[in-house]
Amino acid sequence: MTTLTDTAPSVFETVESEVRSYCRAWPVVFEQARGSRLYDEHGRPFLDFFAGAGSLNYGHNNPVLKRALLDYLADDGITHGLDMSTTAKRDFLETFRSTVLEPRALPYKVMFPGPTGTNAVEAALKLARKVTGRKTVVSFTNAFHGMSLGSLAVTGNAAKRAGAGVPLTHTTQMPFDHYLDDQVPDFLWFERLLSDSGSGLDHPAAVIVETVQGEGGINVARAEWLRGLADLCRRHEMLLIVDDIQMGCGRTGDFFSFEEAGITPDIVTLSKSISGYGLPMALCLFRPELDVWQPGEHNGTFRGNNPAFVTATAALDAYWRDGTLRERTLARAGRVERALGDLCGEDGRTAVSYRGRGLVWGLEFTDGERAEAVCRRAFELGLLLETSGPRGEVVKLLPPLTATDDELDEGLGILARSVRHAADRVAV
Repeated sequence: MTTLTDTAPSVFETVESEVRSYCRAWPVVFEQARGSRLYDEHGRPFLDFFAGAGSLNYGHNNPVLKRALLDYLADDGITHGLDMSTTAKRDFLETFRSTVLEPRALPYKVMFPGPTGTNAVEAALKLARKVTGRKTVVSFTNAFHGMSLGSLAVTGNAAKRAGAGVPLTHTTQMPFDHYLDDQVPDFLWFERLLSDSGSGLDHPAAVIVETVQGEGGINVARAEWLRGLADLCRRHEMLLIVDDIQMGCGRTGDFFSFEEAGITPDIVTLSKSISGYGLPMALCLFRPELDVWQPGEHNGTFRGNNPAFVTATAALDAYWRDGTLRERTLARAGRVERALGDLCGEDGRTAVSYRGRGLVWGLEFTDGERAEAVCRRAFELGLLLETSGPRGEVVKLLPPLTATDDELDEGLGILARSVRHAADRVAV
């Protein structure tokens, strides 16, 4: 196989910062991408079960989205628009309303906070504090919400938090679903702190939660747990923020990952696959009565990425006018679950457990070294996977929602071979 030495990407080592990470796990130089595959500069294909960390739910260079983008650029469409009104933004807002909001009876206003997920989270936190006049925000163990300071404050990972370099304040962490191995009733500790004036917990402005913790290790919250959380927030007058940046846009089947639970969050953050094409774009959605912003009170130079509006509109038109993608994703979820179940049940040596929803799944090992060995072997066999979890102990599967059945089976087959290879190495 091609190695880092073969391609000699010395400029990456000599000019680019040491902060780079994914390129260390996949030491080739990529040149092209189509559908579910990336190709290095020597033409070798790699099946992509990483999908831009969830930014490419519709695959690489999706032809429908690409055509819309090329036509728009060829017609000298607006590229940079700040928050000016443009035809591209109008088309997106109208399509988002008709394909996403209205069919789900969601009354949300739409805010463009900036191009990335952490921009959306920062806007959500700022808005919650502005509306309530309170400072504290509750988040959960193993959460990940972004790398800017406000987002880091509600993130659980110790290594990422340490990178802030300053105290991360005005947040309190609570146990996520299953964190205490179901030994105590849901929210017992949280409810007690809220009810006891001597607990030391300032009345929170909001609670922020992922329905499936991607970076935290594919920890899946039960629908009843989410409903309990929504009820707790309502009774104690705390805003509920759902971070759907990685799990939204169909990753769990429904457009929003919280739909299965039947809840309506006060605030929702979206990014990653909302543009459909991997272009930077983020949204902060909130109930109309929360729209207390003054003009320009929260802004950003690149919040008007009009090419992203164009591809986002094309994606909504192509995939969310009916329930076809949802049904296909849920059907494939069963396919993945069966394969992982078979793999974990082979001989007790391969993996500890698996979990997931829709087309996001995690295979948990006893330690990060085993999980890393699986991903390393998968790369050698032409499959891109990453690890997640607090110790990197979970192999994470994020295939494009548009992957074919054959591609899904191919990837699962390579995963199985990689797991067995790592198990055999440990046995030796």
